[in-house]
Amino acid sequence: MSAEFDAYSLATSGIRDLTPYNPGKPLEELERQYGISGAIKVASNENPLGPSPRVVELINRQISSIHRYPDGAGHELKKTLVVRHNVGMDQICLGNGSNDLLDMIARVFVSPGKAGIISRHAFIVYYLSLVYVHADIRIIDAKDYGHDLSAMAAAVDTNTQLMYIANPNNPTGTWSRTGELRTLLNHVPSSVIVVVDEAYAEYVVEPEYPNCIDWLSEYPNLIVTRTFSKIFGLAGLRIGYSVSSPEISNLLNRVRQPFNCNSLAMAAAIEALEDREHVEYSRKMNLEQMRTLCMGFSKLGLNVIDSVGNFVCVDLQRPSAQAYESLLRYGVIVRPIGVYDMPNHLRVSVGTEAENIRVLDGFRQLQENKVI
Repeated sequence: MSAEFDAYSLATSGIRDLTPYNPGKPLEELERQYGISGAIKVASNENPLGPSPRVVELINRQISSIHRYPDGAGHELKKTLVVRHNVGMDQICLGNGSNDLLDMIARVFVSPGKAGIISRHAFIVYYLSLVYVHADIRIIDAKDYGHDLSAMAAAVDTNTQLMYIANPNNPTGTWSRTGELRTLLNHVPSSVIVVVDEAYAEYVVEPEYPNCIDWLSEYPNLIVTRTFSKIFGLAGLRIGYSVSSPEISNLLNRVRQPFNCNSLAMAAAIEALEDREHVEYSRKMNLEQMRTLCMGFSKLGLNVIDSVGNFVCVDLQRPSAQAYESLLRYGVIVRPIGVYDMPNHLRVSVGTEAENIRVLDGFRQLQENKVI
């Protein structure tokens, strides 16, 4: 008789110790669990306005064609991105969200045992992608909750193959300036792939915030990733892209799964790019409501990390688990970020005016009940 089957013993090293990515509690589950209605979710950095009405109309028109496979090359979306970013078709790779691309990059460029460099408090998918390829993962201490680019550059050695940089960073909302990023790119040898993840770029209005896509001709080892999940409001359709040198893009497209982007997502992305008015209104509302939210937290005596994204991290100065649970019972879903080595913080996405009022009222009740 064969020995008892043990799937865990067959898994590759590192995978056994991982915890599956936690996407946060869905609204429906919260309402069902606590028997409440009218809950709000400000946990996943989604655009609270939703997608452009033009996108919704387009999807309704095209829904009858979903029995057809999508264009595997994403030709029409790439054409639109070429015009938007002034790059070549051969510089673009499409992904099932930018997470898909972050994972592809690690699989293409990191050999087992070779080093990948990330920052503490950076987006957890960087760490997960490096675990999957059995990398030597080097986590560099943060500076004021942001990337310490000088320390990250200094950590590069002959064993290093990849570096991830989030700009702005999730979950902290911190960002790196033009000069800082250029200094790092000038220091890092071309044998090291540098990924700048610009998932929240469209929200940023700071004059010193760089558009790294403009730098690709200067740095052949640079990859920039973008997503339609944030300001464009297409998180549920899962669509993102990378821009790089043609050589890098060619390699990424070799490991990209066939039909990894669905037809509705690609069509919606094109329409979302064209509706600049919706993007501008989303950006303007985010700036206004970010100020309202931060002022509200300040009045409650709670410190937040300065953010240029569409979310803020609130410092409770004590473990956040009880506050998170209490907010759930009040019908407000925020994001605990202990997995990012920030056990005393909660990440709160910027919502609509009504949602932010509800959030601040929830935190006020936490204080009254001496939870915080």
